[in-house]
Amino acid sequence: MKTPAKFWDRVAKGYARKPVDDPQAYQKKLDQTQARFRPDMSVLEMGCGTGSTALLHAPHVGEYLATDISPAMIAIAEEKAAQENHANLRFQVSTAETAGHASKASFDAVLALNLLHLLDDPVGEITRIYGLIKPGGMFVSSTGCLADMKGLLVKVLPLMTFVGLAPRVQVMSSQQYVADIKAAGFDIEESWVQRDGRTVFVIARKPELAQDEPQS
Repeated sequence: MKTPAKFWDRVAKGYARKPVDDPQAYQKKLDQTQARFRPDMSVLEMGCGTGSTALLHAPHVGEYLATDISPAMIAIAEEKAAQENHANLRFQVSTAETAGHASKASFDAVLALNLLHLLDDPVGEITRIYGLIKPGGMFVSSTGCLADMKGLLVKVLPLMTFVGLAPRVQVMSSQQYVADIKAAGFDIEESWVQRDGRTVFVIARKPELAQDEPQS
């Protein structure tokens, strides 16, 4: 089995050419996220892939840092960005677990899109993300919850992962995933499932007086 970075490096060019699976759902996610953006916001996107979403979001905020584990994905993202003029947008090679690691409570928003189900410890990462966000800031995620699926895919996925045809995936349920976000301290503002029956989109808010902030 390949390491995650090598897997995504290998599929990067094909991934960049792949059309959006559900354009209507994707646009809804963009709209609901951008409706909450402000021109002065600092945003971290983890698992940005080839940068398509980052390029759409960056004009709506002050600073946008987009990270991905795959150098090949980031190279494609930077090629796209070179064709546009987004002085506030930076791309960076980083694992999800180290993205923004020196920036405790310094982001107004953290986005993890199609990412958390690919990590070894999604619950631990949600907790880490909570620490990266300023009080009152938001967490946006789109996550595959394969435990909600019925069919052959879940059964054959471990074999596909072993032979390098799929990345390693955590089998989570949407109910447990949303509960984990709440348990980390977030308040849920939006939560809905795409037509595929497995992809859960969540917008959550860190309280203004957050649990890890001292009271005056």
